[in-house]
Amino acid sequence: MKTLPKALRDHPEVDRLRQLAEWLDRHRADCLARVDAWMVSALPVPTGLLARVWPDPAWQGVLRDLVVVGDDPEQLGLLRDVTDQGELRVVDLDGETLRLSPRTVTLPHPVLLPDLVELREFAAELGVTQRVEQLHRATWTKPADLDGSATWVPDFRQARLTSRSAVTARASTLGYQASNAAVSCRIHEAGRIVEASVWINGEYWENQLTMGDLSWRLRGSRPMRLADVGPVAWSEGIRMAASLSGGQPVGTGKGA
Repeated sequence: MKTLPKALRDHPEVDRLRQLAEWLDRHRADCLARVDAWMVSALPVPTGLLARVWPDPAWQGVLRDLVVVGDDPEQLGLLRDVTDQGELRVVDLDGETLRLSPRTVTLPHPVLLPDLVELREFAAELGVTQRVEQLHRATWTKPADLDGSATWVPDFRQARLTSRSAVTARASTLGYQASNAAVSCRIHEAGRIVEASVWINGEYWENQLTMGDLSWRLRGSRPMRLADVGPVAWSEGIRMAASLSGGQPVGTGKGA
């Protein structure tokens, strides 16, 4: 039955079920956004918190099979289970199940994973599908010939965009902040909040806009020298600009 009879549509119980379904959708989206923020920022997450939220299917769905690292950087793997006491069950690259009990864990950004290729292959063998883009997140590293003294990346300059409303909608869908002049994202890295911004050129009423330069800055400061931009902030900034422009430009470093 594609539609409910009118008598049922107006029934209070049906309305309550509809509201519950909408709340569950918002809850799942919130869980996804929070875990994505933990991963992008490599924030330490208390294992006690994981133990509390794990029984919730929405939280478990986004946390399961993410790569986690405990006290020992060598002990990393895919998260499969969390006990009530906060013990983590993690499968490593050898297929062994590790039992870890650190106070906190991190969900590493993929650009920081030296074994990224092996982890991708291992996850594929297990048939793992991650709700949060971690292993298969597009990443970029700085090119070898980068001018570290420069303060902007010009490679996206003149990339054509449609209307400003379309840019704003796309930015919002991707989790970025949009203003009349720029689209930006904030990255927590090494104890700093770095903001990556790409300029949008063109008047509000124009149907054809172009992208400008991409730059990074600390809160309330001037644009950073590219040499001072960390690997996560670099990768996420390029990812944002590439997502808006619809592709990877030439010269912004290695993409994966």
